[in-house]
Amino acid sequence: MPSTILSPQDLSAFEGAVLLDARAIKNFEEGHLPGALNVDPEAHLSAASGPDFDPAKGGRHPLPSLDQWRATLGLLGIAPDTPVVIYDDQGGANAAARAWWMLRAIGHEAAWVLDGGLKAALEAGRGLTTSPATPRPCAHYPANAWLLPTVEIDVVGKLARHLHWRVLDVRSSERYEGLTEPLDPVAGHIPGAVNLTYGENLDAEGRFKSPEELHAIYSKLLDGLRPDHLVVHCGSGITACHTLLALEHAGLPGAALYVGSWSEWCRSGKPIAKGLE
Repeated sequence: MPSTILSPQDLSAFEGAVLLDARAIKNFEEGHLPGALNVDPEAHLSAASGPDFDPAKGGRHPLPSLDQWRATLGLLGIAPDTPVVIYDDQGGANAAARAWWMLRAIGHEAAWVLDGGLKAALEAGRGLTTSPATPRPCAHYPANAWLLPTVEIDVVGKLARHLHWRVLDVRSSERYEGLTEPLDPVAGHIPGAVNLTYGENLDAEGRFKSPEELHAIYSKLLDGLRPDHLVVHCGSGITACHTLLALEHAGLPGAALYVGSWSEWCRSGKPIAKGLE
């Protein structure tokens, strides 16, 4: 069985899996793969729709509480032994990889991202439906903690300047350099952070590069450091998970997620760098 990435051609072998569509509910309702259940990035994969939401405290997509995530998985019928396949329409970047990371973060190993997403599934002969699937709810998922490493805002700035750590910004080079900022109020990047856009994880067809190619890319970036000395962030903590997935696919697990990402940092009053500094 694949460890992280599932080819659309192999999807038929996972007929017993829970299929998750990680797009906004509006897009899901316009057409989705038969049998899919929706996990909306705003409503299910973050606390962005919560009453106390403040992007200055946790970014634009803070994690939901552990209890909320446990309850969501129960409503979706996902138990510890349930295989789960996740797709979106951006090659895993928004937000299938986030759902994958959140499953792995509570110890759920049987989770895969559909390589190439919805487009690849359609090209492989899958159809669309607007009929919602009926979940089979079960008990709240039995998890006691988030198990994968995360880093808070007061730590990430120090690590970005630390000789034996890397803080990786996976946004576009234009956003990293502060040339444009379409989503947040301030342009630039965390001082000391390096840049390698998540798009480098994919080939020209929008599929993940081979484990060997990805291993070479990230070994060069790490330059002798262990993967557990890497912190990954993006604009709001969604697309960073795409790179965490790529690292896992490459056999380089252990990097941490800065969930608040640039959307939190740029609202914090902390120093901001521009250009290639």
